[in-house]
Amino acid sequence: MQMEIAKNTVVTLEYTVRDSDGNMIDDGEHPLVYLHGGYDGIFPLLEEALHGKKVGERFQVKLQPEDAFGDYDEELVLVEEVGQFPENIEVGMSFERVTDDGEEDLVYRITDIADGKVVVDGNHPLAGIALIFDGSVASVRAASKEEITHGHVHGEGGHHH
Repeated sequence: MQMEIAKNTVVTLEYTVRDSDGNMIDDGEHPLVYLHGGYDGIFPLLEEALHGKKVGERFQVKLQPEDAFGDYDEELVLVEEVGQFPENIEVGMSFERVTDDGEEDLVYRITDIADGKVVVDGNHPLAGIALIFDGSVASVRAASKEEITHGHVHGEGGHHH
């Protein structure tokens, strides 16, 4: 009997992700391997759609921005003095901003450098974009006790400590 996707199974997906205009976001070169059952390995709505599927079954799930990387937030775009940055910065670089109490905040990307100012954007690069996941279930297996305890996959394609 074929195992179906259920809580505490390790699932391997062959997939692609496109935006709503059909542009490729992720060509799925590396299959997605995750622990199923609310461990935050993948977007909750995608996990819900996959529940109960078996190996070989296809899926297509469209996620609105709020179900994926969130809506685009204009307030996360900041303009800073270039003097606050190291000298060798360039557009496309990312850095974590640390708050005054030492907490790591958001990851900001540099989107523009001009006239002594640096524009940084704390939005995820895919914020505000609807994503279409298209693919099939490549494998399903029972998770090990260790994987369940740790809340993620170990071994091939999984997380390594």
